[in-house]
Amino acid sequence: MNRGLSAHAPIGLPVQRAQVENLYIEAMLLADEAHTAFAAARDLGEAGSRDALLHIGLACESLKTTTRLMHIIAWLLHRRAMIAGDLGAGPNDSAARIGEPVAADWDLCIRFESPIRRIIAASERLFERIAALEAGWQAPVTPPPVQALLARLEARL
Repeated sequence: MNRGLSAHAPIGLPVQRAQVENLYIEAMLLADEAHTAFAAARDLGEAGSRDALLHIGLACESLKTTTRLMHIIAWLLHRRAMIAGDLGAGPNDSAARIGEPVAADWDLCIRFESPIRRIIAASERLFERIAALEAGWQAPVTPPPVQALLARLEARL
């Protein structure tokens, strides 16, 4: 199904659409995993942890991770809207920029259980991937050498 792509659609658009869809699925799965893991850690902490500062730190890192994932998901949803041609989603909207990362406090995170650390690290890596992708998409597009050659030939005719 073409889903709105015309014969004159930018060359990278199908690739961008696939990347955004795959990243969206990855982000949603990670968000669900984070929710489950942080809820379980919070419940275990209430039941038996005597380290109140660690419990507060876990709550803070849970919020940071959730915020990071929300930024990622918002960016991906905005990209989906832009790719779909939604007139309300433009490249100059604030949602079109991933922004600055919300960094985890790894001096604290090292004290968390392995699954929690893995989720925090995965959310940071996903954010970095999105930021790199955004930067690459904003870079000027250089036509392939074949296109440049064809343009020169066409200009001579």
